[in-house]
Amino acid sequence: MDESVFHRIYEEYHQDVYRFLIYLTKDRTLSEDLLHEVYVRVLKSFGSFQGKSSEKTWLFSIARNVAFDHFRRASVRRKRTDESYDWETEQPADRGPTPEEAAVHGDEMVRLFGVLDACTQDQRMVLIMRFLQELSITETAEVLGWTEAKVKTTQHRAVKKARELLEKSDGQGGGGR
Repeated sequence: MDESVFHRIYEEYHQDVYRFLIYLTKDRTLSEDLLHEVYVRVLKSFGSFQGKSSEKTWLFSIARNVAFDHFRRASVRRKRTDESYDWETEQPADRGPTPEEAAVHGDEMVRLFGVLDACTQDQRMVLIMRFLQELSITETAEVLGWTEAKVKTTQHRAVKKARELLEKSDGQGGGGR
């Protein structure tokens, strides 16, 4: 891969890919690590990039795969830890955001993460790609390997669920203005 091509791709897309990874992981440090892995894979696989999709959708596909690989590895590690951990003497950690994370992300980000957490994995991916990363239906379908119809259906269900959750949250005084 030509060094100037790599630099152009990096400069043009690294912020978008980084934000995408933050939405998936909710962890800036982890997202930085995964971003490095994304660009390592870009270097290794650019020769096989055939241009059937845009560079942006190709990068998001790589980022999605890197994040999912990380979650799979973490799940295996957690299972091994669960088997050897004495749950009677220690409390498991809460998976929600810490007060520090909530302050950093602000109320709106906490609400957003809450909505995304309540969605299915497919719904979460579509919401992030369509509305936070502003990918088109076609681009989202390419990244996920789905039909456009499946993206539209999943988006419809995800938006409906998100709207219901936000209305419920607003009704309980959970952040309405």
